[in-house]
Amino acid sequence: MRSHTRQSTSQRMLAVALLLAAVHMATAQELEYKMELGAMAGVGSYMGDANNTDPFKNAQMAGGILARYNFNPRMVVKGNLAIGRMKGTTAGMDNRFPDGAHIAFNRSLYDLGAQFEYNFFAYGTGAGYKDSHRFTPYILLGIGLTYSPQTHNHVFAFNIPIGIGAKYKLAERLNCGVEWTMRLTTTDRLDTTGKTAFQLNDPYQIKGKGMKNKDSYSFLFLYISYDLFPKYRKCNN
Repeated sequence: MRSHTRQSTSQRMLAVALLLAAVHMATAQELEYKMELGAMAGVGSYMGDANNTDPFKNAQMAGGILARYNFNPRMVVKGNLAIGRMKGTTAGMDNRFPDGAHIAFNRSLYDLGAQFEYNFFAYGTGAGYKDSHRFTPYILLGIGLTYSPQTHNHVFAFNIPIGIGAKYKLAERLNCGVEWTMRLTTTDRLDTTGKTAFQLNDPYQIKGKGMKNKDSYSFLFLYISYDLFPKYRKCNN
């Protein structure tokens, strides 16, 4: 009798333990995260009057931090702070500038911006995600600020980042990815020398409004990020 009682108690305890484990596993599978925080590293390149054909010419080291807010597995808002250098020269170009002017420049650049990202696939790993994928390509569009200090000519301008990327979930809370963006600026003063402040500002006297005839730059970044602030859902379409 006592043996039967002990056996029944053991069976009940085992059943409760299995139930708790099942609930924990289901909860873990339903888990998703509101935000990501990460770091990025890569190269930046200038495009303008001193380079109008090659988006990777004279590439310089760049890096920064990023933060994402995930509305759902497809729609994301991202903020970034990037730091790099921009380098360019007119040496060897086929273009002939007025008065035979040629310049070479090398300057620091700071980029603060926000972008909207759209994932082509629902991004995630939890069972609560419908048709979830560890990998997805994405596109982005946003707005930002460009600041480039220099002794003779500080540059402060707006920019519009346009780009593409791809991300992969290494683990439940760990992400990695690659991203290329072109920053279209509202200034034509990035290609400025440090000593004389000479610049290729409208060298052909072609007036342009808005983004027309303005300088731009690109970033190619590899990044890694970590998920923060979990939230729970029973169903996620």
